[in-house]
Amino acid sequence: MKFSLIVAVVVLALAQGSFAQEALNLDNLSQYFEDLKNKMPQDLSEIIRNPDLVNQARTFLEERKAQLEPLAIQIQEQLRAASTNVEEQLKPLATQLQPMFENLQKQVEAMVQTMRDQAAAIGN
Repeated sequence: MKFSLIVAVVVLALAQGSFAQEALNLDNLSQYFEDLKNKMPQDLSEIIRNPDLVNQARTFLEERKAQLEPLAIQIQEQLRAASTNVEEQLKPLATQLQPMFENLQKQVEAMVQTMRDQAAAIGN
């Protein structure tokens, strides 16, 4: 009985010690993240202010611009060609539709005139 009581006390002492160690580790971890949070903006500011990085970014943008300019010119030419093609296809269609629109306009004008005449007759 005494032996089991001693074992229980030893186990409790070990458990208390391991909990204390875990709490210490948790405090250390919290402090690490707090330090990281405070240091990160400073490090980022230093990286951004680095003139070498700025030069690299400028060089990168200039290279990409040089690569994309011929592509943009090619796309413009293709769009011009496509627009000319569409215009050429629509001109004959417009020519065919013009008489139909004129006829429709005459019919609508005649209907409006008939309604005016009927309204005038009802009004008298």
